[in-house]
Amino acid sequence: MENPSTMFVGMDVHKASIHVAAVDPGGKLVDRWELPNSEPHLGRLAKRLHRLGNVHCVYEAGPCGYHLRRYLEAHTIECMVAAPSLIPRKPGDRIKTDRRDAENLARQHRMGELTAVHMPSPEQEALRDLVRTLEEAKQDLLRRRHRVSKFLLRQGRRYAGGSWTSAHWVWMKAQRFGDLNADAVYREYHLALEQELERVKRLTDLVEAQAANQLVSKLVGKLRALRGVDTLTAMTLASELIDMRRFTAPTQLMKFIGLVPSEHSSGPSQRRGRITRAGNAHVRRVLVEAGWHYRHSPRGSGLTIKKRREGQPPEVIEIARKAEMRLHAKYQRLVLGKGKRPTVAVVAVARELAGFVWAISRA
Repeated sequence: MENPSTMFVGMDVHKASIHVAAVDPGGKLVDRWELPNSEPHLGRLAKRLHRLGNVHCVYEAGPCGYHLRRYLEAHTIECMVAAPSLIPRKPGDRIKTDRRDAENLARQHRMGELTAVHMPSPEQEALRDLVRTLEEAKQDLLRRRHRVSKFLLRQGRRYAGGSWTSAHWVWMKAQRFGDLNADAVYREYHLALEQELERVKRLTDLVEAQAANQLVSKLVGKLRALRGVDTLTAMTLASELIDMRRFTAPTQLMKFIGLVPSEHSSGPSQRRGRITRAGNAHVRRVLVEAGWHYRHSPRGSGLTIKKRREGQPPEVIEIARKAEMRLHAKYQRLVLGKGKRPTVAVVAVARELAGFVWAISRA
């Protein structure tokens, strides 16, 4: 029997199963069931949801990605992916089961208490995964460098010059040990390091080639006008933020990437703490890295930045120049004027840099 009224459906999605709960507009539990998370059963899920009438579905963002939402929307069923960190939790509720999670999602969706995650297209998601893979490869490279250097240090081998220069590589390749096992360990470490370097180079070439992709090429070109933002940083910003139009104000972007100060105020007392770090960590990392470039005076802008700005609209170049002047002055004021630590000042610079990223993307 079909129900013509609107139903709110919460789904707790796991690798092997999906728990479903449906509530009516009055909050009454109408239906509840469990099914395997596999392609044939998704078709049955869509048919059963259609029998409920007009349904609004929701599930938490997680490792299962957007496949379920795309499948349901292909079958004309509205579905939302909710941000897990923004789902209201009851401090006194100490019982957590998949069935209760599905029912709570349905009830909160009915009340409009959930925040939707912006879903990328399959092409945008694939590009984002490529950029994140490069970031992971760089992290793996750092770990392998540490293993090599710490192994040499344990063996009493210290290089007098700068690390990871051409001369340092020649010195490392010439190292030999009297023990067969030590030689075998060092060869494996060194081989793994060389392989990781090749992997990083291969992925870097792929990401730089994708900068010409029509999905992001225009935005990447604009962002490269900013000091400290070259191709890889601009690709990270473009692939993670996807559609800048969803941020109606720069403060929304700052909040999204977790660069705003935390606050715990009550009554007359106001107490602000460190940044929330509650948003997109990939964007936050590259903005903080770019923020370090504003320690230096903008008067010394070299040919590299001028070349990156060639062909860009005048308003974009003007925003980039304003960013240079304002952010350098802010860093100087915080460090020299107020005695803040450089790391604290750079985070403040990164927060304002996010505002300039927002302005340039909408120029």
